[in-house]
Amino acid sequence: MTSPLAETANTAGWLRRGARLRPNQLAIISDKTGQKLSYAELDQWTDAMARGLQAQGIKDGRRVLVLVRAGVDLVGLTYALFKAGAVPVLIDPGMGRAMFLRCVEDIAPTAFIGIPIGHVVRLLFPKSFRSVTTVVTAGTRIFWGGPTLAGLARTPGEPQMATVSDSSEAAVLFTSGSTGPAKGVSYTHGMFNAQVRELRQIYDFRAGEVDCAAFPLFSLFDVAFLMTSVIPDLDPSKPGSCDPAKVSRALLTHHCTTAFGSPAIWKRVAPWAQQNAVQFPELKRILIAGAAVPPPLIRALQDCLPNGDVGTPYGATESLPVANHWGRDILAKTAAASEQGLGTCVGTPAPGIVVRIVAINDAPIPDWSDVTELPAGEIGEIAVSGDVVTHEYANRAEATAAAKIRGVDASGAEAVWHRMGDLGYLDASGQLWFCGRKSERVETATGPLYTDCVEGKLASRCGGRRIALVGLGVRGAERPAICVEGVSDQAIAEALKIEGYSVFFRPAFPVDVRHNAKIHRLQLKAWAETQTALE
Repeated sequence: MTSPLAETANTAGWLRRGARLRPNQLAIISDKTGQKLSYAELDQWTDAMARGLQAQGIKDGRRVLVLVRAGVDLVGLTYALFKAGAVPVLIDPGMGRAMFLRCVEDIAPTAFIGIPIGHVVRLLFPKSFRSVTTVVTAGTRIFWGGPTLAGLARTPGEPQMATVSDSSEAAVLFTSGSTGPAKGVSYTHGMFNAQVRELRQIYDFRAGEVDCAAFPLFSLFDVAFLMTSVIPDLDPSKPGSCDPAKVSRALLTHHCTTAFGSPAIWKRVAPWAQQNAVQFPELKRILIAGAAVPPPLIRALQDCLPNGDVGTPYGATESLPVANHWGRDILAKTAAASEQGLGTCVGTPAPGIVVRIVAINDAPIPDWSDVTELPAGEIGEIAVSGDVVTHEYANRAEATAAAKIRGVDASGAEAVWHRMGDLGYLDASGQLWFCGRKSERVETATGPLYTDCVEGKLASRCGGRRIALVGLGVRGAERPAICVEGVSDQAIAEALKIEGYSVFFRPAFPVDVRHNAKIHRLQLKAWAETQTALE
C-alpha cells in the first residue's frame, strides 16, 4: 500500500516522484488566478512550506484546520502538511455557519491555517476554536498574530518528508452533511495510496494526461497520477451556477483528456455544448459523482465526446471508489431497467472492494456475526470492505459504531466493513444496484418504497424536472408523496396522482453544498408536511 518511494509511506512521496520523473511538466494550472507550477516548482514550494510549518510546531500528527482557496493554495498546503507530518482537516465552509462551527468543535484542531475571513470567524466564535493554539494566515494578516503562509514558504533548508507508516493518520475529510450531520472521516496514508492504485486501475490514468478538476479535491490525486491538474474558473461551492463557456474553454484550451465534477456542472455544460456545436475530441473520460446521473445527461455528454465516455463512480467520503459504471453500458443495458423502477446500476465493484448486502437495520451492528446477509436480488444495506475503506470517524465514537462492522474479509483476515447508508442489491451477474438512502426510505402500511426506484420510474412523466419521494406522517404508516422542483404544472400533478401520490411543487430543492446535486429529502419531507398538496 506504500507510495512509490520505498523509504516512505508518506502520501507526499507521489509529489517527490513527479518532481524526479517529470520536473518540467506542469503539475497545476489555475484558470481563475493564472498560477502555473511545474512538478519541480510544486515540490520545492511545498518543501519550504513544510519547513516553515515544522518551525511553528505543526508536525508529528497535529490536526490542522485548513481554510484556504480551492486550487493551487489548497493542493500546495495539503502536500506541505503531509511532508511536515501534520494532518490537514478539510471542512467545506459552504455547509453553513452553524454546522461548520460544530464540525470545528468536534474535531478540536490545535492549529488553524486560513484566509483572513476565516480568522475573523475564529475571533467572532472563540468557543468553537478554543482548541487552536497556533495560527497561520493565508493572505494578508490584519490585527491577529502568527506568521503568514507566504512567509513560511520562504523558509530555507533541506527537502522535507516526515516519516510515517501506512497506519498513520494522513487527513480528516468531512462529509457534506447532506444526509445527516457532517462527520470527519479519518484517512491514513495507506488508504490514500490504496485509492491511487484502485483509481488508476479502473480509469487507466496515464502520466502526462491533463485533468479538468472541477471538484477541487481531485487535484490531490492528479499529482499521484503524474497528470496536469487544471482548476477551471468556477466557484466550487456553487457548481450549479458555473459558466459552461468557461468550463468548456478550459477543456479545449488545455487539451484536457479527463474531467471530474458533479452532475450540476455537466447539466450546464452539455446543453451549452450542444447549442454551440462544440465537441471535446481529446477527452477520454468525464467522471461524474456526488449524486444520481440521469441517462439523458449521459446521452447528451456522449454526443460531445467522439473519442470518450462518461464514467459514474460510486462511493462515499468513507470509501472511494466502490464501483464504476460506464455510460455506454448504462444506455445500452441498464437505463431501461431503471425506468421500470429497478434502481440505478452503479456497475462492477472496484478490484479491491468486497460488497455485501445486509438486512436493513437502523441499529449499530458491532460484529459481522450479527449480520443477516441477503442473497442476490434482495434489497438491503450496502456494506463494503477493502484497503480504501476508512475505519473510523474522528472524535465520533457513536457515529463510528453506527457505520462500522468488525469482521473478516474474503481471505479471513480481520477487516472493517463500512455500512454505506445506501440501499441496494447485487444482481445475478454481480453488478451493484443503488435504490436510495436508508434514512430516506418511505415505510408505508403496505411495505417500503425506495427513493431511487420510485423516482426512476416516474422521471419520464415529469418533463426532466427533479423529483423526490418523501413520506408524510409516522414511519410504518407513511403516505408517499412526490415533490417536484419548479412552478406548478397541472399535467404533471395529474400524472403523479394517478399513481397514488400526493404532489407538491417547490421552486427550488434544498441540495448538498459540495455537489449542489444531492437532494435533501428529509428537509423536503419536513417542508411538505407543512404544505397542502396540489388537488
